[in-house]
Amino acid sequence: MPTLFSLPVAVPVAILASALAMSLIVGVRYLIVSGAFDVATRTKYPGLYAGLTPQIRREIAWSLASALIYGVPAGVVAWGWQNRGWTMIYADIHAWPLWYAPVSVLLYLFAHDTWFYWTHRWMHAPRVFKLAHAVHHESRPPTAWAAMAFHPIEAITGAVIIPLLVFAIPIHIGALGLVLTIMTVMGVTNHMGWEVFPAFMWKGRLGGWLITASHHQRHHELYRGNYGLYFRFWDRLCGTDRGVGDFAKSHAKAARAQAGAGRQPERGGTAVAAGSGRDG
Repeated sequence: MPTLFSLPVAVPVAILASALAMSLIVGVRYLIVSGAFDVATRTKYPGLYAGLTPQIRREIAWSLASALIYGVPAGVVAWGWQNRGWTMIYADIHAWPLWYAPVSVLLYLFAHDTWFYWTHRWMHAPRVFKLAHAVHHESRPPTAWAAMAFHPIEAITGAVIIPLLVFAIPIHIGALGLVLTIMTVMGVTNHMGWEVFPAFMWKGRLGGWLITASHHQRHHELYRGNYGLYFRFWDRLCGTDRGVGDFAKSHAKAARAQAGAGRQPERGGTAVAAGSGRDG
């Protein structure tokens, strides 16, 4: 006897349910990761996000809308993998040589970085920037909540690349999870206004090829150059690398804001003023 989900009419319902589930997962993942790094930021640099509460609310709203968009292709792929075997995702670690697992991660990161670089450069064409990418650059300065603050057009360009890759490049489900984790963490840490990684990752020889917050911050300062996501390869090859930024000024400003907030009660202010250096 055919089950409900074996009937043709049930297939679109199942795909829709999968898409909604993935949208929920992406949204919750965003809230957890960005929330954790927001707490870390306010702990390490208490005044860094002072006065940015309206901006953060806007970043969260755009990001949750983007999560809904990201979930659609992800949900279709998840359903197709589980029910039709559409993709090249494999669960048996021995289906491919063990050495291929880390190689596949690097292949995905490089392919994603390539896609991101060229679509990001396109987003900075004047008409496209005004139409879509300006939403992301409204965050001045960006915060830990800005990683997915995209116009729907930009969200679509970001949402399709990994789902497309799983049809072309074999990858173990665990390796795919690692790729998605790296994507999420780097997206958040590149925007939060300070370096969470040790200096060797963004200075010296290794730093000359990896992208962290210091590199991406320059993009938000200059609006030109530093278009990559994980690696500086394309920026260096195409002459768009603008080096790394310096957080010293923003951190000094945050320290002054926090110090000023701490002194306000001594000048006769109320207890409420003591917390005015921190938002939300």
